[in-house]
Amino acid sequence: MSAIDDLPPLREVIRQHALSARKSLGQNFLLDLNLTARIARAAAPLEDSTIVEIGPGPGGLTRALLALGAKRVIAIEHDERAIPALQDISARYPDRLEIVHGDAMTFDPRPLLAGERAKIVANLPYNIATQLLINWLTIEPWPPWYDMMVLMFQREVGERIVAREDEEAYGRLGVLANWRCETKILFDISPSAFVPPPKVTSSVVRLVPRPEPQPCDRRLLEQVAAAAFGQRRKMLRQSLKSLGVDPARLAQAAGVDATRRAETIPISGFVAMARELADIRSEEA
Repeated sequence: MSAIDDLPPLREVIRQHALSARKSLGQNFLLDLNLTARIARAAAPLEDSTIVEIGPGPGGLTRALLALGAKRVIAIEHDERAIPALQDISARYPDRLEIVHGDAMTFDPRPLLAGERAKIVANLPYNIATQLLINWLTIEPWPPWYDMMVLMFQREVGERIVAREDEEAYGRLGVLANWRCETKILFDISPSAFVPPPKVTSSVVRLVPRPEPQPCDRRLLEQVAAAAFGQRRKMLRQSLKSLGVDPARLAQAAGVDATRRAETIPISGFVAMARELADIRSEEA
C-alpha cells in the first residue's frame, strides 16, 4: 500500500508496465509519493480545481492530486507506454481523470475546460520544459486560462525564471515570467529522488498570473529583451542597435543611462523601452 492511496507502489507500477525512462522523452520518474504529495499541495486549494498535468508517466503526481482532492485532472501523456498505468488510476478515481494521449507542445486543453479555469501542475520533461513555459507565458489574450502553475524544472532554469535585475541568472526568461506572473521557487528536489537520477538538482516553481501586467506590446517587450540580453556584456547603446532605432531614446524612456547593461535594468525599464519602441515604429509607419 502506498502513502496516499491503495494503488501499488510506483516501483511496482513501473515493473508491471515496463516503463523504463526514456532520455529522448526527457523522462525522470519521481517515485517518492511524499514528494509528489508536496508538489500537489503547493497548488492548493485543490478542492473544486481542474488540474492540467503534463507528462504524468507512471502517475505519481496524478495520484497525489486526486488523493488530495482535485476535482478533475487532465493528464497529457506523449508516451503511449504509460497510458495503461494511467488507466489503472482512472479506474480508482472514476470520472475524475481524463487521459489525453498527445503532445503537450501542440495540445490546447481549452476545449476540454469549456470556459472553466484550471491550474497547471507538472513534473515537466526537461527537454521541453522551458519552451512549454514560454508558450504558456505568451498566451493571448491575458489573463490566461490558468490561475496558477506549479512546475518542476532543473534548478538552473528555475533560477532564471524567478531572477530579477542585478541577479546573475536574470535574462529574457526572467523578464517575461516576472512581467506576467508572480514567481517563486518553493523547494528543491535531490537527484536521488528520481529514476534515473538526473545530473542536476530540480526546483519546484510557482507562477501566478498577474491580472494586469504593466501595459506594453508583449512581442515588442520580447524583442527588446532579446536584443539587450543577446549581447548582455555590452552596454545598451550597443546591444539595442539591432532593433534599428536610436538606443539612447529607448534608454531615456526607461530612465536609465545608455551605458548600463541589460542585467541592471528592472522589468519596468524593459516595459518602458518596449512602449517607446512602439511609439517609434508608429512614427515610422
